[in-house]
This record gives sequence, structure tokens and C-alpha cells, in this order.
Amino acid sequence: MNATDRTPADLLRSALAADPGRPLVTFYDDATGERVELSVATFANWVAKTSNLLQGDLAVAPGDRVALLLPAHWQTAVWLLACASVGAVADLGGDPAAADVVVSGPDSLEAARACSGERVALALRPLGGRFPQTPEGFVDYAVEVPGQGDRFVPFAPVDPDEPALVVAGREFSGAEVVERARAEGTGDRVLSALPYDTWDGVCAGLFGPLATGGSVVLCRHAERLGEEALAQRIESERVTATRR
Repeated sequence: MNATDRTPADLLRSALAADPGRPLVTFYDDATGERVELSVATFANWVAKTSNLLQGDLAVAPGDRVALLLPAHWQTAVWLLACASVGAVADLGGDPAAADVVVSGPDSLEAARACSGERVALALRPLGGRFPQTPEGFVDYAVEVPGQGDRFVPFAPVDPDEPALVVAGREFSGAEVVERARAEGTGDRVLSALPYDTWDGVCAGLFGPLATGGSVVLCRHAERLGEEALAQRIESERVTATRR
């Protein structure tokens, strides 16, 4: 990757320039049977659209705090990079009452109502499907994001030394995310069944592979798999490292 990258958004731009067609995130939900594979280019397109939603429709500015009440999921990965692209602080599992914007999955909508700012709901349904009925007080991500632009330009440059990520109560600047991801990433195709509630989880499940030219097979509800089925997945996905 590019040695001059200082923010997570820089890492994505470098990955896109190097090999846009390579797989970046392959997602499994073993509760629904869903499998989604996103190349670098497809992932970057989702990030651009989500960044435009954040900056434009939701009026998020650098330094604003976005509480992400979301599991380890491909759409959560998109939101992490979108926040980084705008310069917002992605607070994984953060307090909605202290956030400027909250982004909630279907299981945390009541808690998310504590946010006095904009509220975004993700159905987390297969193929990025929308809610049958938009939850009251929220906008449905799956309804709003398709019409957003495919290219994103921030209104202001993102400062790599400003806070970018909060996970497990620990705050990281953009530069710290990049530095640690480079140091801990291995360039492998990583199967990760870790949740996104620790640094280890988000590093194995996104930032490490992104920073080192690897890819991730992100597994939600992997505890429902038996060892034989897991071994078959490792073989079929050509996994070279596992984090569980």
C-alpha cells in the first residue's frame, strides 16, 4: 500500500488504485444464509454513496460523532470508511445521547431514539434490503443511499491527527488507525468471526486487510456453524488466517 497514507480513507483510495477488482469483504450471515462479496471497487462505491449521505443529507461535519449501533457486517464496514472519509468520529456501540447522528440496526432502535440528532436505520437484510416499513423517527439507509452520488469529495480535508474511531472506549486518530492496521495486518485472506466491539475485531475484520492488501471473510453468527462446515468454508474461500 501507499506509504504516504495517513487516514483510513487514504487506505481505501490506494487499494482502489492498486487493484479495484480484488475481493475486499466477503460477508456471511449464518442466521440467514446470506453471502455477499464486495470487490474494492464495489466497496468504495458504497462508501462514496454513504459519505455523500452523511455530508449532504445528514449535514455531518468533521469532528461530529456518529454512534454506530451495528454488528460486524459489511454495511458496518462501509459506515466506518464513510465516517473516515467525511472526518466524522465513528463510535462503535457509542452512547446515542452523546452523538450527533446515530446509525442503528433493527435490534437497537429503541436505544437509538436517545439521539437528538439525525437517526438512520439499517434493516441488515440480505442484499441490502429495506425495512417493510421505515421505523418512526428514522430514515431507512436502504431507501436513501441508492440515489447518492458515486463520487465523494469532502468539503474540508480530513486531518489524520483528529479522532476518527472509538471502540471499546478507546479513541484512535485516523493516523493511529492506519499505523496499527499496518503493524497488525498480515496481507492474508482472513476469516474473522470476531465482533466489531474491540480493536482486534475491527482490525481483523476490516482495517488490517485494507491496510496490507489482504481481504476478509467476515462471518456473523458463525457459532451456528459446525466445525466441519467451518472447515469447508475456510477451504472454499481460500482463507489463509482465522480470527475467532
